[in-house]
Amino acid sequence: MRHGSHLKIGLVPIRLHREIPEGFQVKQVRVLAKARQTQWYVVISMALDVDIPDHPAVGRAIGIDLGLEKFLTTSDGFTVERPKFFKSLQGKLELLQRRAARKQKRSNNWEKAQLKVARLHQKIANTRKDFHLKTAHLLCDQAQTIFAEDLNTVGLNRGMLRFDCIDASFGQFLDLLKWVAWKRGCYFKRVDPRGTSQTCPECQATVKKDLRVREHFCPECGYTTHRDHAAAQMIRWRGLELVPVDNSGNGNRLSSRSVGGEILDKWRKGV
Repeated sequence: MRHGSHLKIGLVPIRLHREIPEGFQVKQVRVLAKARQTQWYVVISMALDVDIPDHPAVGRAIGIDLGLEKFLTTSDGFTVERPKFFKSLQGKLELLQRRAARKQKRSNNWEKAQLKVARLHQKIANTRKDFHLKTAHLLCDQAQTIFAEDLNTVGLNRGMLRFDCIDASFGQFLDLLKWVAWKRGCYFKRVDPRGTSQTCPECQATVKKDLRVREHFCPECGYTTHRDHAAAQMIRWRGLELVPVDNSGNGNRLSSRSVGGEILDKWRKGV
């Protein structure tokens, strides 16, 4: 094949999930292979010259804190348990890997064993993504404005708890949550997470505590709650400070149900 020429394989039948919308221009087509080239996907990127405005921050507002004890905790006290996607199938995966290691390399039996390992990895990834999408839709059912901590996922995946962080895949979840929020017409924003677990959401006093302390108790105002719940409340506070609040009386005012609008107004004024 000469340099610059293209290899043509002819027409390939595909299962088209949706028609290309009228007016869109196809910019890129990518062919992806998964599970040792037994599952093929075509990803089509399209473009349309249109200006899509950002969704405003209206309605009920919540903050979410991500963690390893609970997958997430909201500022209203709602929690989601963390499924251990990899650990739940780790025994089966190790068994398949041991069987594959005993096969003669490049033999038919070796290829079949490697395919079983690849398909199990694909099952773990699909299960994780399905959980992330369902959780994102669950949050959008609860609120129209969502604030999340802007985690350094690269640093978390290199730390002491890297295996648990990689299994939870917080980065993928935040990206999917942003996409689902946009699709559902909700406002989503990441806020600075520094000090959220060391600050009292009621009086803004600094309450130092290490990771072993799971309860938040403020000696200044006496506020007591779970550590992750307090952090989620602080994330919402910081998010509310970044967006304007509509006081025009048209029903679009951001809601601060669990602490009351009066407390928010006082805190914004520095009282």
